[in-house]
Amino acid sequence: METKLAIDVRGLVKRFGDKVAVNGVDIQMPYGQVWGFLGPNGSGKTTTIRMICGLLKTSEGEGTCLGYDIAKDSRKIKIRTGYMTQKFSFWGDLTIRENLEFVARLYQIPSMKQKVDETLENLGLADRQHQVADALSGGWKQRLALAAVTMHKPELLLLDEPTAGVDPQARRDFWDEIHRLSMDGMTVLVSTHYMDEAERCDRIAYLANGEMVTKGTVANIIDRSGLVTYTAQGDAVRALAERIKQKPGVEHVAYFGSALHISGVNRELLEHSLKDFKSESVVWEEVKPSLEDAFIALMKDSGKDTRRHQ
Repeated sequence: METKLAIDVRGLVKRFGDKVAVNGVDIQMPYGQVWGFLGPNGSGKTTTIRMICGLLKTSEGEGTCLGYDIAKDSRKIKIRTGYMTQKFSFWGDLTIRENLEFVARLYQIPSMKQKVDETLENLGLADRQHQVADALSGGWKQRLALAAVTMHKPELLLLDEPTAGVDPQARRDFWDEIHRLSMDGMTVLVSTHYMDEAERCDRIAYLANGEMVTKGTVANIIDRSGLVTYTAQGDAVRALAERIKQKPGVEHVAYFGSALHISGVNRELLEHSLKDFKSESVVWEEVKPSLEDAFIALMKDSGKDTRRHQ
């Protein structure tokens, strides 16, 4: 049985003058899934999202979003899509309720008062509905933005780094709401820098230097990285980091919590190099590579950004 695709784009290219921002991106995303869109700053995530939903014309490439041609049917796509930008983009001098009423009028939502009341209740905003948006914390602004972009019941929700700058509890609450919306049938594509958020997604797509580097489930991506990872814990590990980085077979070294993670793809060479650092004061353990280990390796493998002239 053929899977229906909410996003089906091929060879997306976007040039701004002599700079190639996105270079040949393909995405085939089924309806009803939650995908994480990852990559370093400037990797092309926002530009790709804007091309998908019809806000930005492609320089090359083709495809459909929600069954509509991204080049010809941008208005139809926009009406059926909710897009939450990185920056809070609603009206700071209006209350929460006034913001939602304004958005409801834009979308010509019937039974406006009832719909706004339901949205306030569902997103936990009812008790704050008369607060001015500029007075809200980052987490509450985020919740207001999510309410505004989902009130018209879009088929596709595009979220561009929606949890940047908010506290951990607000991030957890936000993701609980994302999965509730997904269970109700909404398709979600969310760009993020947080590995714990990426691990909440059905699939991950990783961009670097404007190109799709890898995509798949978390387990697939970790397995395909081919990494062997050891952790080192103890009072002396910080002093060892720079020396370990110079050794053959060591692809990358990074701190996670109180442990040093050392990874490489050649097990024999890596283990031989680490023998020099075995001591009673350091506890060594082989562990399954984390998603963050895999992405650090991907960033290194993607090399220098050469998009200026192509």
